[in-house]
Amino acid sequence: MSISLRTARSVRILGVASASAALALGVAGNAFACNISEFSAVAKCDGENGVISVTDVDASGTPATVTVYLGEKLIGTQDVVGSREGVTVDFPEDWAPNTTYRVHVKAGKLVDEDIKSGVNTPDEACKPESTPTPTPSASQPEESATPTPSASEPEESATPTPSASESTPGAPASSVPTPAGGSSNLAETGASSNTGVIAGIAAALVVVGGGAVFFGLRRRGASSNS
Repeated sequence: MSISLRTARSVRILGVASASAALALGVAGNAFACNISEFSAVAKCDGENGVISVTDVDASGTPATVTVYLGEKLIGTQDVVGSREGVTVDFPEDWAPNTTYRVHVKAGKLVDEDIKSGVNTPDEACKPESTPTPTPSASQPEESATPTPSASEPEESATPTPSASESTPGAPASSVPTPAGGSSNLAETGASSNTGVIAGIAAALVVVGGGAVFFGLRRRGASSNS
């Protein structure tokens, strides 16, 4: 075999090997390229504070920019360089339950899209709502535990006192005081029972006095005529 044929065969073998190596390197490069599937996001609580966490597990370490939205509202933007173990960036956000956030990732010319399905928040918020305790207003004072009697309502005595009209049990009828002056004839007639007798005597005296004057005048007239 001539030297030229041997050289041509060697060059052909080297060409095939180089092509195989280049193809292998190309496949490996595509395998290690940044991809949207290497980004994930979750809504969680840091104590009583809400957080949107985005994790980048891109083993190629391609720098990426992560932006979080609520509808059209911008929540925040951060840069991240991923690793095989994963690198996480947190976005403080007082999220409401059952809310969906949109997470957009841009990594050079390789990735420029949203994380699939976004981020759905849990059913309960990080900080439970407190129930306000009602306080009495100035116009409605607190009622005291034991009501106190007012000045217009005197307290009832423990032992009731009998009234003047009630007789004491066991006492004789004569001991009960009676109104002064005996029976109440004055209340019925307006005067005593002797009023008629006195009026009769006065009338008789008037008649007697008138008769005496009349006879005295007649005698005086008779004596002057004689």
